[in-house]
Amino acid sequence: MPTPGFRRRSYVPFFFEVIASAVARLLYRVRQGGTEFFPRTGGVLLIANHLSYVDPVVLQLACPRPIRFVGYKGLQENRFFEWVFRLSGSIPISRGSPTEGMRRAIRALQAGEVVAIFPEGHISRTGQLMPIMRGFEVVARKAGVPVLPAFIDGVWGSVFSFADNKYLWKSPRLMPTPVFVQFGAPVPPAEASPLLARKILMDLGAMAFDQRPVLRRHLGRECVQALAKHPGRVAVVDRTGPSRAVKAGQLLATSAALSRHLRRTIPEQRVGIVLPPGAGAFVANLAVVCAGKIPVNLNFTAGRAALEASMKLGRVSTVISAEAVRQKVPAFPWPERTLDLKKEIDAMGGKKAIFPWLVAAWVLPNQVCASLLGLPHVGDRAEAGLLFTSGSSGEPKGVALSHRNILANCAQISSLSILPKWSSLLGCLPIFHSFGFTVTLWYPLIRGCKVITVPSPLDTRRIIDAIRDEKATVLLGAPTFIRPILRKAQPGELRSLELVVTGAEKLPDDLYKAFLETFHLEILQGYGLTETTPASNINQPHPPITTSTAEPQVGKKAGSTGRLLPGMTVRIVDPETGAEVAPGEQGIVWFKGANVFGGYLDDPQKTQGAFRDGWFVTGDLGRLDDEGFLFIEGRLSRFSKIGGEMIPHGTVEQKIAEAFQLDQTDGPAVAVMGVPDKAKGEALVLLTTVPISCGQLRDKLLGAGLANLWVPRIVHLVDKIPVLGTGKLDLKRCRDVALAAAP
Repeated sequence: MPTPGFRRRSYVPFFFEVIASAVARLLYRVRQGGTEFFPRTGGVLLIANHLSYVDPVVLQLACPRPIRFVGYKGLQENRFFEWVFRLSGSIPISRGSPTEGMRRAIRALQAGEVVAIFPEGHISRTGQLMPIMRGFEVVARKAGVPVLPAFIDGVWGSVFSFADNKYLWKSPRLMPTPVFVQFGAPVPPAEASPLLARKILMDLGAMAFDQRPVLRRHLGRECVQALAKHPGRVAVVDRTGPSRAVKAGQLLATSAALSRHLRRTIPEQRVGIVLPPGAGAFVANLAVVCAGKIPVNLNFTAGRAALEASMKLGRVSTVISAEAVRQKVPAFPWPERTLDLKKEIDAMGGKKAIFPWLVAAWVLPNQVCASLLGLPHVGDRAEAGLLFTSGSSGEPKGVALSHRNILANCAQISSLSILPKWSSLLGCLPIFHSFGFTVTLWYPLIRGCKVITVPSPLDTRRIIDAIRDEKATVLLGAPTFIRPILRKAQPGELRSLELVVTGAEKLPDDLYKAFLETFHLEILQGYGLTETTPASNINQPHPPITTSTAEPQVGKKAGSTGRLLPGMTVRIVDPETGAEVAPGEQGIVWFKGANVFGGYLDDPQKTQGAFRDGWFVTGDLGRLDDEGFLFIEGRLSRFSKIGGEMIPHGTVEQKIAEAFQLDQTDGPAVAVMGVPDKAKGEALVLLTTVPISCGQLRDKLLGAGLANLWVPRIVHLVDKIPVLGTGKLDLKRCRDVALAAAP
């Protein structure tokens, strides 16, 4: 509703305004925030993001004053849009000759009107904020009026947006779409600029996204309702042994029955799970959540000391596993109460206990199934899962993820067209890894994607066979796990793949080029951390052009980790001063968003160190370009300061691998570490699995154009470079080896 005291007159004839408003309110439930920033009188230049054809209507419903919109003149070639322009009093502007349109906008502003411009210049077809065009700031300065930013959240996915790579031709939603419009503080005309506008709009976008009703819901309830909605669809194809298709109804029924059993027999709040990707891991995690408990997926590839510390920190005394897993990892510190998943299902009554829930999934409305389980409607900021950081640079830390965190990240991924519900995901990432936990477990359960599971990301031949046999369309993994596929797969075996996404570590150029040349598939790089649940950035294919007035849009950029997911905002700050750096300059990456965790488990000191003024400090060095693409340069802990210069270990490793043409298919062959040095503060140590002399190393690197400071002074031959179960370097063990090798 308009704020009291504001003049509420429209430029549209009253009769048509009533009809348009009624239709809009049937389709959308519009709320707004920040209307106190809106000037009550005088000219105001309103700028907003542009996600759909309905944005002007939504913006007017949220705005306390009538708006005159500036629109692309080419739309007037269409009779409908020509009628809309004329009826609404919109100001047409030509991209080739914008002067006349700008003059009309300036006159309207000087007359005290509210004029709205979408500074992206066109509707986003990626679901992300596009580059901000110049021009709006000139209009504001010449008119002498403030610029008022606004962000529209929630319209992506509706029939008027480009979700699923098409306008209009989508099934309309049965319930009104929740939309939130967040207004920001006015910017003086002298300070307005495209760079400032992008930063403010990203901040407002995070605030608006945080108002989504779905974020307050309960993870278990969302999954149960999604599974019960289409009980006959195949949810999981388990290839742990012989290929076995598990339908949504079966998955729901087994998890529901098991959840009742766990609720009766396990008194603790957190339950450990030690299972590889597969139907069993899906059932165990969903059953634990539906039992009102917290799943703790434990990294069974970690060392015994790290696992014992993790279980002690998480107060985990009961673990759900399988006999086959116990035989494969006998060194795991199995607690006295270790439950076998299959035996627990038999103990609860087996098929007799499952059958009533299977009938309920097919017969009852999906909301009723969730209510029968006693699942609450609200989960919000309560803990929904506990993961542990990889421990690559120290002792593992407990990352408590809330219902809001997980649901937010699922909604963010769903807000793009990159993983639609008809995707078939190859799920080989371990569930104890945040990528596997959210993207290949919870996201498919909620979104309805099919998951084809393979127990280990290292089982390359089985992964290739699964892609070929099950016609997987999406492959997700770290470059370490993707590289062996390049060597072992035939091009025809990956024919069904439409998308390959990597994260967890930097995508090497040689892997990108070789994969593209061999399989005609472009690997898209993403970025995230356990603390961001995990996805924060993603490159995506350039969106198609489907209308005569649309212009090409960029969804990816070589070397980058992509634009931020919707609902996130970022700062790049100087690691020493904490001041924000200019676009294109390197600094520490800070994040805000609903998917950012609330803090480390029972560790207020580390939590305090991870946040600055409400921003999560990632510890990664990166830079942001003026189009919103984030480039990650490396981890701050993976830099050495020698002679006043910051030297990135990862870059030196890459140059060594290229200079010596090292084969790293089966794991890293080199690792560069920094150790204390009395003369220069730090010295570089090269750990290598192949014999390399200091003289050879120096000649090769200097010949490749590296500075003398970048050449490691110590070379230490090792049998194997220490790595974690996720494929990343085990920095703690690498550093211990380097310290022992240093004089």
